[in-house]
Amino acid sequence: MTELLLPAVFTVFAWWFSTGVILWLDRLDPRTFRASLGIATALAALALWGLGETAFDTSLAGAYLAFLCGLMIWAWQEMAFLMGLLTGPRRMPADIDATPLRRFGQAVGAILYHELAILAGAVLIVAFTWGGENLVGLWTYLLLWVMRLSAKLNLFLGVPNLAEEFLPDHLAYLQTYFRRRPMNLLFPLSITGGTIGSLLLFQGATAEGVSASAAAGQIFLGTMFALAVLEHWFLVLPIPSVLLWAWSLRAEARGRARSAWTASLPGPCDPVTLKRVLDDASRGAYGEVETLSGSVRAGSGWVEFYATPRGATISECAAPASAEARVTAVGRGVDLARLQAAIAACAAAEPVPEAT
Repeated sequence: MTELLLPAVFTVFAWWFSTGVILWLDRLDPRTFRASLGIATALAALALWGLGETAFDTSLAGAYLAFLCGLMIWAWQEMAFLMGLLTGPRRMPADIDATPLRRFGQAVGAILYHELAILAGAVLIVAFTWGGENLVGLWTYLLLWVMRLSAKLNLFLGVPNLAEEFLPDHLAYLQTYFRRRPMNLLFPLSITGGTIGSLLLFQGATAEGVSASAAAGQIFLGTMFALAVLEHWFLVLPIPSVLLWAWSLRAEARGRARSAWTASLPGPCDPVTLKRVLDDASRGAYGEVETLSGSVRAGSGWVEFYATPRGATISECAAPASAEARVTAVGRGVDLARLQAAIAACAAAEPVPEAT
């Protein structure tokens, strides 16, 4: 039993800790990104060499090393994306009047370089492990790719929880490609596929005659599948997944403020008045607001909004899981009191405080 439990615990810790480190590094001063990516690139290159060395190593240690190498290469992809090195040719919000097909094309443009880099990484791993018997690292990388692609598609199609807290400020515009909806048709397929895959791998690990290294490899993959399914559930259940990495999601200390608040509004907002507040924020009436985003009740439904110095957009959305209005402002010298009052006044009888 220990032979099966230890790889599972190891996988959970590696997933939790590596995710936290990436989130922490991405919230440091951007001037540190070059050094962080330089070190990560060297480690990824070492991991690629390690996969080639362990490809013909069928020992238990070989399985552990291959898993870590595959995870390290994937971590490099995540860092390159979250730090803004590899995103896509489109670095702006989605057009508010875009058709679903056009919006999908814009979403692809927003992450195209990232997906191509992942594909290139997979080709390199295949080349380095070609003909080998130990492919734990390759399958780890491919599994993470498939399940992360599934999560991206679910966010695009619509889920209750958009996990905006995990997006760094410089990628906040990606929120406009997400949709807040109770459910989408892909979600049950993602959950079912991931659960079946996890169970089959666990079953294979416990089959009679399986070697210790092969069992460990299948436990690594089965646990990663289960964790990916858990991440999918976080998208629809009212569970504060951010608490898992609270230690890494600290506030920035580089002259920029990130303020998020739950807005207690007296009623539904007037979209016209809200748009005027957003336009004022874009023009700097409330300080140097880099991004202003959130979701509020408007009329009989809900709307989500996004504003930057380039302009503001508003679109209809489903009610968030908490059924509470939430607003996030990022910038320097933001007059938070006036901004909060202006948002609240959009749903009040009195006029919106004049922006100057």
